[in-house]
Formats: sequence, C-alpha cells, structure tokens
Amino acid sequence: MDIVVKVVKPSYYLRDMPDMVSTSPVPSPARSHAAKRLSILDAATMIFCRDGFASASIETIAAEAGVSRQTIYNHYSDKEKLFTAVVKDMTERANAGLFATIAGFPERPADLAAELVDFATNLASNCLCNRDCIALRKLIQAEGERYPELFAPWRTLGPERAWAAIGACFAKLHHQGYLDIDDPDVAARQFQALVNADLFVGSLLGDRPSEAQVRAAAVAAVRTFLKAYGKTAAKH
Repeated sequence: MDIVVKVVKPSYYLRDMPDMVSTSPVPSPARSHAAKRLSILDAATMIFCRDGFASASIETIAAEAGVSRQTIYNHYSDKEKLFTAVVKDMTERANAGLFATIAGFPERPADLAAELVDFATNLASNCLCNRDCIALRKLIQAEGERYPELFAPWRTLGPERAWAAIGACFAKLHHQGYLDIDDPDVAARQFQALVNADLFVGSLLGDRPSEAQVRAAAVAAVRTFLKAYGKTAAKH
C-alpha cells in the first residue's frame, strides 16, 4: 500500500510566496444611504450659497459630495427638490438654535431690563449672527424674488414660528404685569428687528460682530422696547 504524505508548510513560509498570497487592500465599506444623503445635502448647501440656484450644477454638487450625478437624482429627483431640501435643512438648524435660546427667556424676572438684555444678547449671538442664519438670509435675498416657490419650507418653518414663540413669552410677561402689550406677535417682530438693527448690514457683508457690539445692540434694543411696552409698576 502506497502511503501519501502531505507536507503542510508553516504560515510564515507564505511570506516568501507573493504569487500565492493576495496583497490587495481590504476595500473600505461603502457609505450608507444616510451618509450619502448627508454628504449631498452638505455639498449642495455650500454650492447653492456660493453660486446661487441658477448657476449651481448637479455635476458640481456631485463632485463636492463624492457621489455620482445619478445618486443625487436617486435621492432628490431634480435640482429644485434638492434646493428645497437645503432650505428646509438650514431652516430647521436655525430653529434649533432659536428654540434653545428661547428656553432661557426670563419668566419671572427680578430685573426685567437686565434679563431681557441677556436674552437679546443670546438671541443675536446664537440666531441672528449664526452662520447658518446669515447664509440662509443671503440665499433668500439673492433668490427669493426669482424662485419664491422654492422657499416654501422657510415660509412654513421660519420667521413665523420664531415670532410666535417669542410672542408667547412676551404674552406671559404681559399677563404677569411686567409689560403692557396689545399684540404679542407684533411685539416679538419689533423686538427681533430692534436687536438686529445694528448688526444686520454687517452680517450681510460677512462681518462677525464682537461680543461688545452684540451686547451694545442688545442694550439699545431693550431700552427702546421697554420705552414702548414697559410698565412703571410691575406686579411680582
């Protein structure tokens, strides 16, 4: 009977035999559906803000996002829907900062003027001078008149929600006797306008106001606001 002997060579022997061992790198896992969508949205935000709606191309956005043109169409169908998604995303991010700031609104202030100044300072820093808010305002000013239908999410989710939320806070102060306000929504719009008055032009030009400038704007806004709506004898 013939005996067959099988020689098993140790693993280190294979190091000397490159033709028998694959040296190809392990491929990195493909990006998930959600990761691609986020990359597209981030790239589109940058390109639309830089080039505007008409001049931005799907090819440029695809290259920036590291995906194919077809991938963008698979996610968003066309450029109009992608632009609308960008506006919605920017508006929701701006709202997140706004409502986090409103959570610090003074409810039963010991010093109404001082606490409103603190709130106005935070409102300007976190919202009005926020990079997303500035970019969104520029986009609306550049494209809003030509493509108003593409800003439907901003109309629905944007300023009106902010005014309603701040108006509700002022309504509480009115009912508690701190302020004398007939229409809280109007007061909210006026308050935001006053806070933004000295900061708006600079923000459009890309200027980042200093903390001292933001504070000064808040002080001036609250002083004017309380002249219109303040009460000399507040109930505590």
